[in-house]
Amino acid sequence: MRVLAADVGATKTRLAVVEPGESFLRVEAEATHRSAAYDGLEALVRDFLDEQGTAVDAAAFGLPGPVLRGRVRTTNLPWEVRRDELAEHLGLRRLTLINDLEATAFGIGELADDDLEVLAEGDAEAGGNAALIAPGTGLGEAGLFWDGGRHRPFATEGGHCDFAPGDEVDDALRAHLAADGGHVSWEKVLSGPGLLSIHEFLRRYRGTPVPDWLERDMQSGDPAAAIAGAAQARTCPVCSEAMDRFVRYFGAEAGNLGLKLMATGGVYLGGGIAPRIAGRLLDPDFLEAFRAKGRMRDLMERMPVKLIRNDRAALLGAARCAALL
Repeated sequence: MRVLAADVGATKTRLAVVEPGESFLRVEAEATHRSAAYDGLEALVRDFLDEQGTAVDAAAFGLPGPVLRGRVRTTNLPWEVRRDELAEHLGLRRLTLINDLEATAFGIGELADDDLEVLAEGDAEAGGNAALIAPGTGLGEAGLFWDGGRHRPFATEGGHCDFAPGDEVDDALRAHLAADGGHVSWEKVLSGPGLLSIHEFLRRYRGTPVPDWLERDMQSGDPAAAIAGAAQARTCPVCSEAMDRFVRYFGAEAGNLGLKLMATGGVYLGGGIAPRIAGRLLDPDFLEAFRAKGRMRDLMERMPVKLIRNDRAALLGAARCAALL
């Protein structure tokens, strides 16, 4: 049996042909394509399969956006994907569309110990539900329901819940963001664009101009990475404060998700940003924000917190999902 798996992103799409077993996934072929080079997913997948010259028995696609009645309008990518049309185009009866964070949640079970970095041991024997939070271009959140025998992943759109200010500066940040678009979600602050928004707000709030060297770095590459780099090097006070607040927001919302899902089985940190700021996540500020839930602090301290280091988790998860069809 061979399955087709895809991790679709706004910038790139990773695809693989996988042979699944009960306790393993053997990747036979894998490739990455630039998403924007295609008008839709069908053409991209057909190119990949033609390149590999192979047939598959089932397929699962992890997509950025909510899956409703077998349809997805992808976030930050002008595609509409319809399950029935894609299945007919590929000649597959066994095909499913899942949210990209749901795919990552499926992938957690495929990870080895060295794919995970433990940030908090918690009570490793507690078991139960688990949670996944992943800031990147947006903010993805998913859950893993423990049915008594295994975890069953499910998607959420929790990243679009209301941002909760923690102090007067946060209040001013929320008002600043609300002036542009009304609703201020956690994604507005806990994402790559969110870090830029925090930095821009603090620059104005503190009355501090952007240094010329930072302006050049932001314009010549990834501006969020430039801010993070300056914060790491301690060469820009506003960048340092922006990153301090970003880390605190990350801890607070990870804790919110863990509390809502009663994630005694663990809270997992994924996405593109978390591994890049792993050192900051080991700082006391992150775990303090995670655990600062009043009367529920003891419960939060029992939750293991783990950082996903393997960037193929969503691809492996889509493969496992396809194998279960």
